[in-house]
Amino acid sequence: QLQLVESGGGLVQPGGSLRLSCAATGNTLDYYNIAWFRQVPGKEREGVSALRHNGFTRYADSVKGRFTISKDNAKNTFYLQMNSLEPEDTAEYYCAAVLATKAFGISSPNLYDFWGQGTQVTVSA
Repeated sequence: QLQLVESGGGLVQPGGSLRLSCAATGNTLDYYNIAWFRQVPGKEREGVSALRHNGFTRYADSVKGRFTISKDNAKNTFYLQMNSLEPEDTAEYYCAAVLATKAFGISSPNLYDFWGQGTQVTVSA
C-alpha cells in the first residue's frame, strides 16, 4: 500500500519561495501518476499540478510559470517548487498519487487514491 508523507510548508512573505516534498513508501512511484492539490477552509480542494509517469505535466492557470512539479526516482519522492508566492496561494497543500493506468489530471481530487496528510502554506507579510 502506497503511503505519502509531506513536508516543507510554512510561513513565507509575498514573492518568496517554498519547496514541498512528498516522500512515498510501500511502492515505487514509477507506477503512479502524482499530483498536488490545495484547499482553503470552506472551499473545494483544487488541483495545482500533476506529473504523469512518462513526464508529462499539467498546471493550474493560477500557478503556471511560478510552480514546478518534479520527482526524484532515487529518493522515491516528489516535489512542488513554489516561486513568486502570492497571498492567494495560502492553503493546505496535499500530495496525491494514483496508479498510472487509472487516471491523470488536476480536474478533481476524486481521480486520486492515495493522499498525504497535508501541509500548511501561508503567504503573508
